[in-house]
Amino acid sequence: MRTIVIDPITRLEGHGKISIFLNDAGNVEKALFQVPELRGFEAFTLGRPAVEMPQITSRICGVCPTTHHMASTKALDSLYGVTPTPAAKAIRELVNSAFICEDHALHFYILAGADFIVGPDAPAALRNILGVIAKVGAENGAYVIEMRKKIRRIIELCAGKAIHPVFGLPGGVSKRVTEEMRKEFQQTSKEAVEFALFTLKLFHDAVLNNPAYRSLITGDIYYHETHHMGMVDKDGKVNLYDGDIRVVDPSGNPVVQYAPNDYHRIIGEHVEDWTYIKFPYLRSRGWQGFVDGPASGVYRVAPLARLNVSDGMATPLAQAEYEKMYSTLGGPVSNHTLANHWARLIELLYCAERMGELSRLPELTSTDIRNMDFSVPGEGVGIVEAPRGTLIHHYRTDERGIMTACNLIVATVSNAAIICMGIEKAAKKLIKDGNVDDGLLNMVEMTFRSYDPCLSCATHALGQNALKIEIVEPDGGVRQVITRR
Repeated sequence: MRTIVIDPITRLEGHGKISIFLNDAGNVEKALFQVPELRGFEAFTLGRPAVEMPQITSRICGVCPTTHHMASTKALDSLYGVTPTPAAKAIRELVNSAFICEDHALHFYILAGADFIVGPDAPAALRNILGVIAKVGAENGAYVIEMRKKIRRIIELCAGKAIHPVFGLPGGVSKRVTEEMRKEFQQTSKEAVEFALFTLKLFHDAVLNNPAYRSLITGDIYYHETHHMGMVDKDGKVNLYDGDIRVVDPSGNPVVQYAPNDYHRIIGEHVEDWTYIKFPYLRSRGWQGFVDGPASGVYRVAPLARLNVSDGMATPLAQAEYEKMYSTLGGPVSNHTLANHWARLIELLYCAERMGELSRLPELTSTDIRNMDFSVPGEGVGIVEAPRGTLIHHYRTDERGIMTACNLIVATVSNAAIICMGIEKAAKKLIKDGNVDDGLLNMVEMTFRSYDPCLSCATHALGQNALKIEIVEPDGGVRQVITRR
């Protein structure tokens, strides 16, 4: 049996590898997506004051610190039984929208865009941001950088820092928005809408109008029938900051809609001995393994899942693009993995529009930015939508607010099972008779890249996990292998 290892996998946050096992005929017998890194955030938060959690958990990742900070702050609201003031809620959602807006732009242009703008089988040296700039032009490259900088300034002004924000407090925020800041935010929001429309035009021109790429998106290689999960507002529209969590089956039929505090009744967590990542599943279906279909417990999150569970977008331009996507892909849901890229850009536009709406709210500049009417702490759950999907923080404390238990279910963990399934299916579809080249292996990687995984976020639990140590001779030969299962 021949083994092909992609290590490290590329254009994502964190470290992972793919192992592909070929049989004697040169066809794929099995493929594994493995996460070899372990970070013990859930364990070393224990014994600390819960009010430190928004700063601690934002250090899980330098790519998505803002949504960890936001989920953690909402968990503290729940823990202390306090409702944030209208101004605090508006400021928080503005920051979350700005973060997702600029993060979606980062993923499209820097991580995933090369697969389409440069080409999935282009030389590896060109499949990067420099290759994208060479295709779209240095002027457009500078435009992307400048817009991300302007959007990140909203986060910096409201949250203290663009990375690792420091403004979230139980019941509110630590800094008000001034009228001068409001004017800047309104202008930036207008420019962000134009930037999102520019990006969608580029996607239509470079991807959807290319018959080969369109066929790749709508074909069978990257197709899986799974459940979908995401947050919706009271009208059933996509919301990235606050609302209930809705689950639909592969055909779009409703399965359950639940409040954040009920997540543990809906989601179970499965482990395997060959990776450090966990595999959440729907308790109502049970863990059936890495299989498709309505009977399977596998669900996925991320932009496409959010659009799949919703009744549409809450802003007009994003709604128009949403309708275009589903008229192209069919509805009421799409199970085409690569459609995540289109959905992500629809959310980019939604966030830009939503920033404009929030910047016009009268309460945004109120000085009433914190509610201090606390209850005795005990247990709290906070859920927001991260760029990569639904993010759950669950804390328990003693009566003094000292952490006694912590559980984090991040989007990449929820997507872990479907990523494994997708990689194996793509490998089996693409690799035949032992014919393997760099372009085909990159197309296998495109499966996980569509979910924008963050593997630094994905492994927190500290315990008896699988361990493999290889003792290697100076000439590269393996002298001894030590394993723990």
